[in-house]
Amino acid sequence: MPPTKKDGEEKAIPSSRLGRLSRMARLAGGVAGGMLAEGSRQIRAGKRPSAKDMLLTPGNARRVAEQLATMRGAAMKVGQILSMDTGDFLPRELADILARLREDAHYMPAAQLREVMTQTYGEDWESLFYGFDVKPLAAASIGQVHKTLSPDGREIVLKIQYPGVAQSIDSDVDNITSLLRISGLLPEGLDIQPLLDDAKEQLRDEADYLKEASYLEKFGKLLKNDDRFVVPEVLPELTHNNVLAMTYVSGQPIDAVTATSQKERDRVMTALFELLLKEIFELRLVQTDPNFANYQYRAETGQIVLLDFGATRRFKAAFANNYLKLLRAVIDRDEDKTAKAAERLGYSMGDADSRYRQVALEVFDLVLEPLRENSPYDFGQSDMAAQLSELGEEVSAYREFWKAPPTDAVYFHRKLGGMFMLATRLKARVNLHALMQVYL
Repeated sequence: MPPTKKDGEEKAIPSSRLGRLSRMARLAGGVAGGMLAEGSRQIRAGKRPSAKDMLLTPGNARRVAEQLATMRGAAMKVGQILSMDTGDFLPRELADILARLREDAHYMPAAQLREVMTQTYGEDWESLFYGFDVKPLAAASIGQVHKTLSPDGREIVLKIQYPGVAQSIDSDVDNITSLLRISGLLPEGLDIQPLLDDAKEQLRDEADYLKEASYLEKFGKLLKNDDRFVVPEVLPELTHNNVLAMTYVSGQPIDAVTATSQKERDRVMTALFELLLKEIFELRLVQTDPNFANYQYRAETGQIVLLDFGATRRFKAAFANNYLKLLRAVIDRDEDKTAKAAERLGYSMGDADSRYRQVALEVFDLVLEPLRENSPYDFGQSDMAAQLSELGEEVSAYREFWKAPPTDAVYFHRKLGGMFMLATRLKARVNLHALMQVYL
């Protein structure tokens, strides 16, 4: 998850496995107690409570969201994955609980922060950095960001990882998933294991700040001669596997583009879509996190600042090639080829003459609608989100056919969907069909 603007509160992050397991036990006990209290209340009122009614109470919703937010790391990431990738198949109450995790922003107390810095840079770490601010600029699920000055006087930021997060990835993911299954919060028959296994691997990558530094350098080189983009510069001598040091790059939130002309809004979004296509079809290396906080805007130059490459993911050539075949089939309105391409990607499409397949084809047709016509697509006037919501409800009725979507497609569609959302927010008009021609 990218850094979100820090509006939260200071809370110690449990750093040991025992401490994190204790949090999970406390959460389970609190949820069970909440269920017991709600059941007693409904019985006194003459009702016969169901397990779901007892579980999905406002009190339990607060307990789950608060504990996952306090633990940060993998526990919080599981909530984000479930809320974004299986939201149409979860009880609405659980989806709302998990969605809260995208906004919470607890950060480390100063004492815990200093302990991390001492372990990383040594007892005299404060002599390395001038004007180090113990309050972060931003906080996220894996770490938090602090501004300071480097030994050579440059303005820099340090992305500092929460203690214990990297070592607890597997146990956190397994524990929170077990809790959700035992409690009944996950519907029976919903197989999310492939997503969870992939989440562990992705989290290990995100927790490796040396790997993120290498991705940051790759994108810096890729865009070195592209004046539309600005990428922070890594400071290798100050970077460790749990602290990423990079130059500070100023900018306004990307929402600032909404105050510019239609032409400028179109230009900015065209540049971002062009970059995404280059990532997937040329580099096969995609920054998959769509959070708007990953982008900033420099009004004086019109440049786009790119931040946070922790969720960068490599894609195989087979995925990129099969996805191109899917795009061609959708653009040509060839349902048979669309279904075959989707199945090659790993989607479950059902029988050839089934209503499920027809609904699934309608979803692909709608999602890829902006690419079909050779003219600017007006995202500001699009009702795609509302139509997708309706189709999602219908798809959820066919759970006997549904399985966890292919993980590569999940990550790419998360990024593509985020770009669509940003284009809608900016009310941009972009000719995606024209941008695709170089690859089709």
